[in-house]
Amino acid sequence: MGKKTPLYDAHVRAGGKIVLFGGYDLPVQYPTGVIQEHTAVRQKAGLFDVSHMGEILCEGEDALANLQQLLTNDFQNMTDGQARYSPMCTESGGVVDDLIVYKRADNRYFIVVNASNREKDFQWMLQHQFGQVVFTDVSDQYAQLAVQGPLALEIIRKLTSEENIPQKNYHAVFDTEAGGIPCIISRTGYTGEDGVELYLAAENAEKMWNLLLEAGKEEGLIPCGLGARDTLRMEASMPLYGHEMDETITPLEAGLGFFVRMDKADFIGKAALEAQGTPKRKRVGLKVTGRGVIREAQDVYVDGQKIGHTTSGTHCPYLGYPAGMALLDAAYTAPGTQVEVDVRGRRVAAEIVPLPLYKRAK
Repeated sequence: MGKKTPLYDAHVRAGGKIVLFGGYDLPVQYPTGVIQEHTAVRQKAGLFDVSHMGEILCEGEDALANLQQLLTNDFQNMTDGQARYSPMCTESGGVVDDLIVYKRADNRYFIVVNASNREKDFQWMLQHQFGQVVFTDVSDQYAQLAVQGPLALEIIRKLTSEENIPQKNYHAVFDTEAGGIPCIISRTGYTGEDGVELYLAAENAEKMWNLLLEAGKEEGLIPCGLGARDTLRMEASMPLYGHEMDETITPLEAGLGFFVRMDKADFIGKAALEAQGTPKRKRVGLKVTGRGVIREAQDVYVDGQKIGHTTSGTHCPYLGYPAGMALLDAAYTAPGTQVEVDVRGRRVAAEIVPLPLYKRAK
């Protein structure tokens, strides 16, 4: 038995199939099924409980200096309410976690981390803190709900005024409300679609969940589980910690170089990344051209020679074919390269394709 989010009872009442994920009991799907949930997000809207994610405050006159040292991205020129994604590296250049930092105000930052890494991340921050800074794990105080899909903003507009909704992606409005419930509204997500994520007091989670479902009835809003969350992020080629990156995989190998600011004075792992030079491995997309579905941790071959392994794989409901991502020897990563994936002892043909596999029309 895992920990329960504030919405556990609501999931059970809705017929959610509960599984253990990141230490939490969460719905993998509802009676509608993964394909319908996935399609709802691509065409209309879906509602996710992401309350298992962790939240950490970073405050004090040296807060920015600490973030600059801990994380690979650059946080110097952020405006209040802006969000920025970043890996957090070990001294050897591997990834401790990937996370999102929000600037709430000068010297006040709100950090969102992966559920399974919450305690590890918090301890890492405490071990490396310096100067006038306080890190506080506030995860248990918050619930997090995500409304995702092309109609997501129409639904939110029924519950709050336009000035409470961020105008740009990767921005948030703090100290606001939706449906009369105090919350943070963030223009972020993990599905490849437009949408918002709402952070609110845990005790208000079920009330907000019900308000959103009621407001989104006309738009076809339905609850979605972890299964659709994974197939959606896979199509959008968004990396998942423990798959596309971990402490043995650098952010440069994972294709996250845009979020690694090597021109910063310093950060943990910078020297190791410089010493490693051009990555010898690279994350790529795979489209299955043979018969079969690929999964994570399967060996990939060219002409009988092993060149790497898959990191994620599934049947992609919207694209209509099986696909995946892999970490391969850089010499074999040109789009169009024909490879084979070992699926339980059987070689399945696939082709290297550019990432992302799916990109929504603007």
